Amino acid sequence: MTNWQERITQNPNVCHGKPCIKGTRIMVSVILDNLAEGLTFEEIIQEYPPLALEDIRAAIAYAAQLTREEELLPLR
Repeated sequence: MTNWQERITQNPNVCHGKPCIKGTRIMVSVILDNLAEGLTFEEIIQEYPPLALEDIRAAIAYAAQLTREEELLPLR
């Protein structure tokens, strides 16, 4: 399993504290939104050249970890 902690960071001074890929201003949510829209890993990397395949895997692993948390956002 991908160790997302090595690739994702949160800094209150970068993107309003939203989780981003380390060394970039590319938010995890942007990667997940692109995946949800049906883009392939390769298309996302082409659209955001600073990203690597492992960054996308880390974003997915991070999202999976969030769903294991005790308190989730309510589904509407």
